[in-house]
Amino acid sequence: MTYCLSINVERGLVFCSDSRTNAGMDSIGTYSKMHTFVWPGERVFILLSAGNLATTQAVVKKIYRDVEQAWVPNLMTATNMCEAADYVGMISTQLQRQQASRDTANTSFEASFIFGGQLGHSPPETFMIYPQGNYIHESGEHPFLQIGETKYGKPILDRIIKRDIGLERAARCALVSMNSTIRSNVTVGPPVELLIYERDSLTEGRRLFLTEDDPFARQLSEKWNEGLILALENLPNFPWENAESQTPDFKLALLKQQLDL
Repeated sequence: MTYCLSINVERGLVFCSDSRTNAGMDSIGTYSKMHTFVWPGERVFILLSAGNLATTQAVVKKIYRDVEQAWVPNLMTATNMCEAADYVGMISTQLQRQQASRDTANTSFEASFIFGGQLGHSPPETFMIYPQGNYIHESGEHPFLQIGETKYGKPILDRIIKRDIGLERAARCALVSMNSTIRSNVTVGPPVELLIYERDSLTEGRRLFLTEDDPFARQLSEKWNEGLILALENLPNFPWENAESQTPDFKLALLKQQLDL
């Protein structure tokens, strides 16, 4: 299992992915699931992968090889982001069929991807590419996409992410979404990769590689935990709690507790 997400806001794009590929009792594997294809000043593509590792590795390898050998189509021949997403989906389905044709154990070779970036002066876009090769675009109401283990990190995205949110704030929200998932599911784990792309820059942008012991990652996790506890403490009391708090016995007990502290 894995967890990857992208956010598309007015100022640019955010991509975030974990690196865990195996979480057995005595074997934990890691592999980068974030891949960039950059032609500075012309086009930038970011690919996040989930699913069968053999398939995702083969897809990435073929994308690079098609460009190097100038085979058509490739990411350099795409005239818009939809053409580029079609190309990635086509490669994925072809390689899944090839892998399955050699398999005798009914292994699942399915893979899904988040694909995004910017081509020329066209607006930045993101797509979620299904194992069948088709894809969806992020929506204006929910300008984020997720693949893999999505349920633990989705609530904060639903509450916070809007198209007009600041780019760095969206990136912090992505990291909190990832942190929540890692805390709840052992099959998702660090290192965490984060990429922040500034709209119209046509460069790779800022890329962070956050290990479990990274000071920034630890501070973010601690601050988020403290914020959750504080928010819980500030929730309104039940009506009977308010009534009890006015009784003399309750006030005396509270005073004793404060004196003990």
